[in-house]
Amino acid sequence: MAMTFQALVVEKNDTFTVGVKEVSFDQLPAGEVLIKVVYSSVNYKDGLASIPEGKIVRSYPFIPGIDLSGYVVSSTDPRFHKGQQVLVTGYEVGVSHYGGFSEYARVPADWVVPLPVGLTLREAMIYGTAGFTAALSIIRLEENGLTPEKGKVLVTGATGGVGGVAVSMLNKKGYHVVASTGKPDAADYLKSLGAREVISREDVIGDSGKPLDKQLWQAAVDPVGGNSLASILSKIIYGGSVAVSGLTGGIGVPTTVLPFILRGVNLLGIDSVYCPAERRVNSWNRMVQDLKPEHLETLVDREVSLQGLQEALSDILKSNTHGRILVCM
Repeated sequence: MAMTFQALVVEKNDTFTVGVKEVSFDQLPAGEVLIKVVYSSVNYKDGLASIPEGKIVRSYPFIPGIDLSGYVVSSTDPRFHKGQQVLVTGYEVGVSHYGGFSEYARVPADWVVPLPVGLTLREAMIYGTAGFTAALSIIRLEENGLTPEKGKVLVTGATGGVGGVAVSMLNKKGYHVVASTGKPDAADYLKSLGAREVISREDVIGDSGKPLDKQLWQAAVDPVGGNSLASILSKIIYGGSVAVSGLTGGIGVPTTVLPFILRGVNLLGIDSVYCPAERRVNSWNRMVQDLKPEHLETLVDREVSLQGLQEALSDILKSNTHGRILVCM
């Protein structure tokens, strides 16, 4: 094994720089499991980590990338063995712990998930944190009574990672999916994922500002938040639920208690970062067993190398993507 390897390194001294550099193994942070990374993926949080004002990276130099899949090179933890295929998402990876935009990664064993049977390393990163978040959202909604017979399900931010996977998963399970997007040219793409209806962002927000509006959807998967979440809550049917996992629309939600106390609406918070290990493993297994779309590759926007990462990171910040960007080492 070579003494050094390549990784995308973000540095902030007198100037802010991002580029592929040679890294030595002794520069990797502590952890019980050393992984040869085969795939990673690009998330909005990774885009923020690549800009000086992103407020994601806590100290420099740093290797971003909140997702990775690969095989174990060495492990001091008996749960993992050399050659075993694994994946890592969430926890501190790509935030305060060197991440997946690297040919090798060393992480704590408690963060590692064995690759589920029936899933490839590539497919694991088509899912990544985005797919895991979508799966957690659907599982929580079903725990709160979501069934295909009860009506339509809204998915916001549908051309993004979480939204696109959610559309595909819900379609696989027989739900009538209404996909919302701010991209007028995305209708064909979203219908190819399984959306039966495609509506605009403006259709979701509306112009009434009513705390209670016409009841349209039994549930919603919302990775957006902000003003649109307030509007969604006003349009959920009695006893329905909204699973919220993001804040690209802002952290403020200008709503009232009326949807909750007059219609029994449930607001479900989805955390894919510190999700407990047992639930994490069970959810990944469900992503193979009953949530895996028939055409997972449809979710792939493109595949890039480490050298092509900077353009991809810029594109995800500008929303110039339809689906997932994979990084192949």
